[in-house]
Amino acid sequence: MSAANARANKRLVGKLLLVSVAMFGFGFALVPLYDIFCELTGINGKTGRTDAQTAQTSQVDTSRWVTVEFTGQAMNGLPWEFRPLQSKVRVRPGQTLTVKYYARNRSNETVTAQAVPSVSPGRAAAHFKKVECFCFTRQELDGGESEEMPVRFLVERDLPKDIRTLTLSYSFFHADKSQAKRQRAGASMAGGELESSDRQASSMGSG
Repeated sequence: MSAANARANKRLVGKLLLVSVAMFGFGFALVPLYDIFCELTGINGKTGRTDAQTAQTSQVDTSRWVTVEFTGQAMNGLPWEFRPLQSKVRVRPGQTLTVKYYARNRSNETVTAQAVPSVSPGRAAAHFKKVECFCFTRQELDGGESEEMPVRFLVERDLPKDIRTLTLSYSFFHADKSQAKRQRAGASMAGGELESSDRQASSMGSG
């Protein structure tokens, strides 16, 4: 290989390395930028926050009602029961309201989890503001402990008038990945032992 070709190859490798580093850094920067974009536009169902003083001074639109439906689920690996205490409410735009979710730790260990909210349809998300929410911080429940978790919110007056119903959903995720993995393994083992016991009982009965 000639000296000229060697220098050209070195320059190409250097450029490729610079591109790789730039793409790696852009990947990290993209996450907060995407979160900000979703916060401003409501795309992807992400909800916003407001302070109590702003909520108190919000004018209520008494000319219409909006129905807010509630759902919730504990994701795979989280040994919790999690559900809303009421399925839906009617609210005036600009009115502040509090509803509660119920959570119970079905395991015998202390578990910490994080709730992630979303609102549908996506166009409504930017107009749904949480004043207080259990999703603002991680939640910890001891083994067998249960708790009612409130969320205080308002639907802004400038919600498009063609939106009459929106849904607030929460997904609760295990905050400790290693503990979640261990608990999933334990649940699988317990399920296998139960299945084996059932087969043995069936075999003895047939004999």
